Amino acid sequence: MQTDFSTEQLADPDTAESEKVLRTCTHCGFCTATCPTYVLLGDELDSPRGRIYLIKEMLASGDKVTADTVKHVDRCLSCLACMTTCPSGVNYMHLVDHARRWIEQNYRRSWSERALRRLLGLVLSRPLLLRPALRCAAFAKPLARVLPGRIAPLFALAPDSVSAASPMDGPRVFPAEGGRRMRVALLPGCAQRVLAPEINEATIRLLTRLGCEVVVAPGSGCCGALVHHLGQEAAALGFARANIASWERERLSGGLDAIVINASGCGTTVKDYGFMLREDSAYAEKAARIAALTRDVTEVIATLGLTKPSSAIAASHRRVAYHSACSLQHGQGLHAGPKALLAAAGFEPLEVREGHLCCGSAGTYNILQPEIAAALLDRKLTNIAATQPDLVATGNIGCITQLAPSCPVPVVHTVELLDWATGGPRPRALRLD
Repeated sequence: MQTDFSTEQLADPDTAESEKVLRTCTHCGFCTATCPTYVLLGDELDSPRGRIYLIKEMLASGDKVTADTVKHVDRCLSCLACMTTCPSGVNYMHLVDHARRWIEQNYRRSWSERALRRLLGLVLSRPLLLRPALRCAAFAKPLARVLPGRIAPLFALAPDSVSAASPMDGPRVFPAEGGRRMRVALLPGCAQRVLAPEINEATIRLLTRLGCEVVVAPGSGCCGALVHHLGQEAAALGFARANIASWERERLSGGLDAIVINASGCGTTVKDYGFMLREDSAYAEKAARIAALTRDVTEVIATLGLTKPSSAIAASHRRVAYHSACSLQHGQGLHAGPKALLAAAGFEPLEVREGHLCCGSAGTYNILQPEIAAALLDRKLTNIAATQPDLVATGNIGCITQLAPSCPVPVVHTVELLDWATGGPRPRALRLD
């Protein structure tokens, strides 16, 4: 694609990087076939190719941002399916992230929209705020239908009950069982610690059983993905720096073989820390080092190898529809590995039709774009049902939160099934079922 940015505009590192991305795009249109919003809406401006054109015009125009551009960029899920199918290697992720920052800095949203986005960025990334907020939302949930349209999805998505903080939560070291084979730091996360603390518990049990010493380092927490995708870059980089500083202390004091992430949306962001902080002289080198150490939990388990499966798995729970989270298959290029682990653990992983299409969760997307998210959810549930599974497995808390309330079978994290199959307790979702 031809660009005409001025020398002054290209002096900005983000614009210079975006120009490289724009020039890589050949407008071939392969991306339209796998873009969920284009598949649903059929609007060229709701395809990656259309958004790329809008973003180019927006960046070239200086601080002039139109409402139409904002609408179509906001409708992007950042599922990154377009990057999987792009033959030219267009880094759409970096381009749309820049567009969101640009909009946040140069466009005046309505006061209600600004308030909602600030509220989401503040509360969802902080467990101490999220837990009481969700408990309050549970009481108000019956009123969701009569609440204003922008607020109702917040209450509709809130769980009916919220677990207490896990006894395994908080900074500490979990020793390896038997001889230590690896020493890893686990990202404790933010929303997942409140919505499904059992995922971190299963991760720690499984990794220590396989010979990992697991460190939850003081100062580590939210990865910054939620606010990053809202365009709130100062907050995102603040979370990134806190995690990097925390893990660097651990690396220097006791050594680290990997940074383990069990929420794939977080993993995609942490693996991108090197790019996000490339212009920060104090953090650039450390960020690149941490990004290079980062692994999805299934990558680490595959390296260690599963122990012999136990006989705990009932025949009624063997058929597992594997929902490949967008952030894992498109963001990190991991798709076959988790299914191979499930098979090795004694399950029968089932391929879901249209598995490349997003379920509609996408961080805060199902709150900010509820109609599109609901349509994608319906499509995903129909495709899952066609496999006739006993349960659904996925590697991202956002997908679990999106799918579980409407799915006729339990939805669990992949690591919970691997933990159960190798000696851990039955996953909580299966016990409730």
